[in-house]
Amino acid sequence: MSEEKKQQLLKPFYSEEKEQVLAEVQTTEEGLTSAEAEKRLSEYGQNELDEGEKKSMLVRFLEQFKDLMIIVLLFAAVISAVVSHEVVDSIIILAVVVINAVMGVVQESKAEQAIEALREMSTPNANVLRDGHTRSVKSTDLVPGDIVMLEAGDVVPADLRLLEIASLKIEEAALTGESVPVEKELIVIDEGEVGIGDRVNMAYSNSNVTYGRGKGVVVNTGMNTEVGKIAGMLAQADETETPLKNNLNQLGKFLTFAIIIIAVVMFFVGTVFNDTSWVDMLLTSISLAVAAIPEGLPAIVTIILALGTQVMAKRNSVIRKLPAVETLGSTDIIASDKTGTLTLNQMTVEKLYVDDHQYDANGEVPVDSMAMKVMNYANDTKIAQDGSLIGDPTETALVQFGLNNDFDVREKVAEEPRVGELPFDSDRKLMSTLHQEKSGKILVAVKGAPDVLLNRTSQILLNGQVISMTDKEKQAILANNKDMAQQALRVLGMAYKYVDQVPAELETEIIENDLIFAGLVGMIDPERAEAAEAVRVAKEAGVRPLMITGDHKDTAEAIAVRLGIIEKGDDDAVLTGAQLNEMSDEEFAQNVERYSVYARVSPEHKVRIVKAWQKEGKVVAMTGDGVNDAPALKQADIGIGMGITGTEVSKGASDMVLADDNFATIVVAVEEGRKVFSNIQKAVQYLLAANLGEVLTLFIATLLGWDTLLPIHLLWINLVTDTFPAIALGMEPAEKDLMLHKPRGRSSNLFSGGVFSSIIYQGILEAATVLFVYWSAIQWPVHTSYVEIHSDALTMAFATLGLMQLFHAFNVKSVHQSLFKVGAFRNKSFNWAILLSFILMMIIIVVPGLNDVFRVAHLDLYQWGIVIGASFAIIPIVEIVKVFQRSAQKAD
Repeated sequence: MSEEKKQQLLKPFYSEEKEQVLAEVQTTEEGLTSAEAEKRLSEYGQNELDEGEKKSMLVRFLEQFKDLMIIVLLFAAVISAVVSHEVVDSIIILAVVVINAVMGVVQESKAEQAIEALREMSTPNANVLRDGHTRSVKSTDLVPGDIVMLEAGDVVPADLRLLEIASLKIEEAALTGESVPVEKELIVIDEGEVGIGDRVNMAYSNSNVTYGRGKGVVVNTGMNTEVGKIAGMLAQADETETPLKNNLNQLGKFLTFAIIIIAVVMFFVGTVFNDTSWVDMLLTSISLAVAAIPEGLPAIVTIILALGTQVMAKRNSVIRKLPAVETLGSTDIIASDKTGTLTLNQMTVEKLYVDDHQYDANGEVPVDSMAMKVMNYANDTKIAQDGSLIGDPTETALVQFGLNNDFDVREKVAEEPRVGELPFDSDRKLMSTLHQEKSGKILVAVKGAPDVLLNRTSQILLNGQVISMTDKEKQAILANNKDMAQQALRVLGMAYKYVDQVPAELETEIIENDLIFAGLVGMIDPERAEAAEAVRVAKEAGVRPLMITGDHKDTAEAIAVRLGIIEKGDDDAVLTGAQLNEMSDEEFAQNVERYSVYARVSPEHKVRIVKAWQKEGKVVAMTGDGVNDAPALKQADIGIGMGITGTEVSKGASDMVLADDNFATIVVAVEEGRKVFSNIQKAVQYLLAANLGEVLTLFIATLLGWDTLLPIHLLWINLVTDTFPAIALGMEPAEKDLMLHKPRGRSSNLFSGGVFSSIIYQGILEAATVLFVYWSAIQWPVHTSYVEIHSDALTMAFATLGLMQLFHAFNVKSVHQSLFKVGAFRNKSFNWAILLSFILMMIIIVVPGLNDVFRVAHLDLYQWGIVIGASFAIIPIVEIVKVFQRSAQKAD
């Protein structure tokens, strides 16, 4: 495409006269010829979205091995097999790595479907003027300059500058987030840069025509449409690193560094000071390094995350990517779309003003008032057989209000049928219907904008009496209209009159004059009943809720106040898209913490908002349901799509999908995410304390010239006492005060919150206990021969290490809280895991034959007493340490 053509596509067509637009796209209102359309199709390309580059399944699989922890495990597997000849150990490590990679590919295989979903949104056909005739063509064959005809029910096939309209309304929620269809106008907008929602002379690709008809000229197609620009942003958006991935990378680096240091020191000391052969010390050092790596950790973390996804699915949160479970737990900011998430996405009547009194819609209202009759009669809503309402959301709200108050418009209109109408027009802002009453009179029912309606009324209905409209009544009406508007309600007025017969000419000057004012009605897309409580819980948990919407500032502010996101009168906390445009990224970053509500925003604004908070070091969750939300969903640390109202695009760009489109479900998911991270920390604490105990035991014993644990013992303990309890710890119920803590934030890691210090002292405690038991068995033997004494000591050290780790699993149910407070046996899965691990440990010691394979001996009651006593001692010792830790926390 030429540079001239590219520049043409960037023009703000909404600010130009239609004649100028037609000239720029080189067409007329009669449309293009088929030959010209074919020529332009080859020049501009198909009216469809780019598919984007796809990664093969093999590439995705190989990318799973880029993680440092995985590289360390692979290295350990090779060394173990080649040098130490521990083939079983190597096979287990490799199996864990491959399973982990496969699960990663399965979970993320749909990540590239967002662009495909955008492409599939195109309508199959469009009605265009070609060769002077209206014909149906594939929407993919549209080109700039085509003249497209629109009718109610159509999906707009490309970006259009409107040329003709007849009561045209287009629902653009997927692009703008605004819940109410936009009334289109043939005006030139010369206010400079304006948002999509305010470009009332344009129709945009993939929006829906809900009312009326129109004609427009195609100005942009394919990737140059507003939807196409969003698709481009989505393809270019950077993938964010999840906190969990960062934490595991940090853990891998730490373990690698620590293992190398310990192995080198051990090799140096053994060869220089103990005169051990360098070959033996090399093998010993490698064995120690292999023992130090928690080879089951990636799989255990994956299993814990998968268990979290199952729990969340039952609570209406569908996880698309495993790390999203944990990321939720570190969330600092929840940037939520208003429509459908914080609100019901359903226009609802809130106030009714009749007889100089304002009624709440959910209270007692005058059902037999003329206002109720007018709002239902001057209404084009259709009621389906299943009871659902079809039509403009504003009009369906009025009919639903009537049905809720026993006013069934179907029965009433059957008795007083419509005999004439004057459809709504955006110029006069009124709609009128005429109905034949049994008395022979014709009722004219009129609804519309209150200020316009008041200028056409001469009388008012008050307490059943029709009286002349005076300035006093007019001021009362205006005051109530202003009061409702300040509550961000959309206000309509109702009026009526009676005529003897249907006028020959249905014109506004005849029909809509000398009216009798009947009342006002105020409507809004109301907040969800549970959303305010969810906002309160989120704030209490230190999570800041933000509202980001395409709606007007007043509406957004009113809903935010009602939800408790901001305080009443806190206007400084509300920022519009136009105001954001005037700020540089630096200026916005300096002031971002001031704002909690963003109104009239575009897709670019949403991405800027997310990035600004991320630069502040915050973990950002972003919700959305429309095409416009997709780039921000992908940019956010966790994108949350809507399962009911969400487009496939927004779902494809999301990490999590809400099955019920409910903000309260997000807060529940945050709690579940915190629980998952806490449980991962418990598993890490348990595994690393155990591995540290093993490493220190081997290290110190080697330095002392003791032969405490054999490679097969370490392998069995890692398989039996590590895996099952660690997985079961991932199923621990949430601690009671979990949502009273502030978010741990981006800077925290798996070692935060006292976990690191606990790993260190508990690992040292385990090693010291095992070494003490081994030493005591040598000092006070029950046998006399050296072989039997050594065999007993080896068995007691092995049994003590295994059983002590099982007892220690109870300690890590909470980092600081007492075991007796969190509940030792609340988790049934944990209880069974401990029992199973205990049985497997005992089998190889007490079952004849197996003890020979594992080179362990039978122990007598005295020896078992020492083993069990020493193993159990870790519980009271850790409980005492926790008392001092809690005291230190209170002092701080």
